[in-house]
Amino acid sequence: MDLRKVLNYALEREREGFSFFSAHAQKSGHAAVVGMFKRLAEEEQAHIRYIERLIANLDGQVQNEVDPGLVSHDTSFFSERAATEMIEQTTAEAMVPDLPVLRMAFLIERDLAEFYGNLATKAEGEVKTALERLASWEREHEKLFKNLHDRILADYSDMPWGG
Repeated sequence: MDLRKVLNYALEREREGFSFFSAHAQKSGHAAVVGMFKRLAEEEQAHIRYIERLIANLDGQVQNEVDPGLVSHDTSFFSERAATEMIEQTTAEAMVPDLPVLRMAFLIERDLAEFYGNLATKAEGEVKTALERLASWEREHEKLFKNLHDRILADYSDMPWGG
């Protein structure tokens, strides 16, 4: 496995994720979705810094271990309760236009989690640990988007015709 190619590919995917979340934070008409996308854009930026440090270590530019603490993952933000409260603070009807975007975000995060997870099974040592860490972070995002999408869709489906 060519670790440099793997990390460069991962870096590009994380940059795409940052662009996606940043763009949709500006486009969304719902404050809760805007806030979530801004927060996730910040986390993608942290993933980018983390991967850049891994690449710098390969190049011998950084002599110390890459600190996973560079990436702040407040798991309480990604909890089911947080997603539920976010929906309850507003009407699901107002979020319906965001459903396709939430679905797309879920698929992006799922694909990245699978990518990192599959590579981790073929790696060893620090590389394996880094890939497992990245997969775990992406799974947090995947779960958030899946739960949020499914909850809004279910709520909307239960509304009288026309919302």
